[in-house]
Amino acid sequence: MLSKRMLSREEEAQIGEEKEVRREDQEKINRFSRLHSREKGLDEQLKAREKEKEDLEEISTELELADEDEKVPYRIGDSFFSLPVSEVQGLLSSSVEKIDTNVGSLEAKLSELRDEMQELKTALYGRFGRSINLEA
Repeated sequence: MLSKRMLSREEEAQIGEEKEVRREDQEKINRFSRLHSREKGLDEQLKAREKEKEDLEEISTELELADEDEKVPYRIGDSFFSLPVSEVQGLLSSSVEKIDTNVGSLEAKLSELRDEMQELKTALYGRFGRSINLEA
């Protein structure tokens, strides 16, 4: 837990004198903030997609135990349809492939975002040192 306290003279000396925040610095800080918010949203989407994929794979495993002649309910939109097991397995595998593609694109976006955030961190820490905190 963080506690509020006064800085010691040594800590003040390490930080150095306050630097003036220029317009370009403020733009970098704002950009970092927007990227950080977007990162959190993409991270949540990624976790949801991975959970969805895990659930579909589990269902697919369960369907391997079902009889081939049996019809099982499959949800399409808001409706359930009774379909043969083999058709449902095909639909599940195509859904898993779509999710894999989606996860790949989300991971690529996250990687780009984190690279840009790292560049901004480097520039801002270089300018402000310990007087700025960009860790969430």
